[in-house]
Amino acid sequence: MKLLSVAVPCYNSESYMEKCVQSLLYGGEEVEIIIVDDGSRDRTASIADDLAEKYPTIVKVIHQENGGHGEAVNTGIKNATGLYFKVVDSDDWVDKTSYEKILHTLEELSKGPETVDLLISNFVYEKQGAAHKKVMRYNKCFPEEQIFGWKDVGHMPKGKYLLMHSLIYRTRLLTDCGMVLPKHTFYVDNIFAYEPLPYVKKMYYLNVNFYRYFIGRDDQSVNEKVMISRIDQQIKVNKLMVDVYNKGNFSEKHLKKYMFSYLDIITTISAIMLIRAGSPEALEKKKELLQYIKTKNRSIYGKLRRSLFGQVTNLPGRGGRTLAVGIYKISQKFYGFN
Repeated sequence: MKLLSVAVPCYNSESYMEKCVQSLLYGGEEVEIIIVDDGSRDRTASIADDLAEKYPTIVKVIHQENGGHGEAVNTGIKNATGLYFKVVDSDDWVDKTSYEKILHTLEELSKGPETVDLLISNFVYEKQGAAHKKVMRYNKCFPEEQIFGWKDVGHMPKGKYLLMHSLIYRTRLLTDCGMVLPKHTFYVDNIFAYEPLPYVKKMYYLNVNFYRYFIGRDDQSVNEKVMISRIDQQIKVNKLMVDVYNKGNFSEKHLKKYMFSYLDIITTISAIMLIRAGSPEALEKKKELLQYIKTKNRSIYGKLRRSLFGQVTNLPGRGGRTLAVGIYKISQKFYGFN
C-alpha cells in the first residue's frame, strides 16, 4: 500500500500541470499521483499519459467525461490506494522540503498506536504580482507535532479556516463518511473541507508551508467577476453545507462551533457576491437563500442573523450594502482572497 495518494484534477491544464506533477514526484515510491483528466480538450490527456509512461509505479491516469472539479475529486478518492489522501489542483504545487517532512510524519504516524484521521499543514497564497505572499498558518490554533482532538483546538478567528489546501485526510475516512461532491459545480472544495470533519477524531498539525495556492488567472474560480457569474453554484454549495450542519452530527462543542463559523463565512461570501452583483434578481436570490436556511432550521437561521453574516449583510439600504462591500474589500486584501 502507498503511504499517500494525491489526486490532481485536470481540465485543459496543459500550460501548468507538469509543474504540479513534478513537484509531487519528489515523494517517490511512497506516493501515488492520480491524474484525473476531466474531459480536457487540449493536450492535457497526452501530457498525463506521457507522465504515466515515464513514471509507471508512481503516476496513474484516469480519463473521464467532463464532470467538473468535484467529480474529478470523487474519482480520485474511488481509485486511491494510499493510506492518506490529498487533492492538489493542477495549477498549484507543493514545497519539496515541507513535502519530505510530511511524508516522514505520515510514515511515523502510520506505525503508531493511534489512528490519525487528518494531518494539517500551512499553505501559501501565491498571488500573481504580490510582493508579499500571505501564509495561512495554524500555529496559534492547534498544538504542534502531537496528536490532538477537537477539545484541544484553540480559538480560530474569522478568516482562519481549514481549506482543502491544508488538509490530508485518512483515505478510509473519506469513503466511510459517504461524501460525494456534486458534478459540474465550482466551490466544492468547501464541502471537501467541511463534510468529513464530524468523522475526524484525531488530528496532527505540522507548521510547514507545504501547499502553494496560485491566484492570478482571469478565468480562475476565485476571481470576483467569475464568482459573481457563477453565483448559483456558490449558493448550491452553501445550501449543501447548511444540510451538512443541519444533520447535527457533532461529537464535541469545539467542532460544532467551528462548523458554524465556517458556515457563517460561506453564507456571508454568498450574500456579499449577490450584493456585488447588484441586480434585483441577485437581491432576490439573497432572500431566497435566507428563506432556505430558515425553512431547514430556524435555530441556524437565528444564529446566522446574529453572527458575522447578520452584521455584515443585513445593514439597511444602499449605504448598508456599500458598507458591507467595504468590509469585504478589507478582508479580501488582508486574507489574499480573489
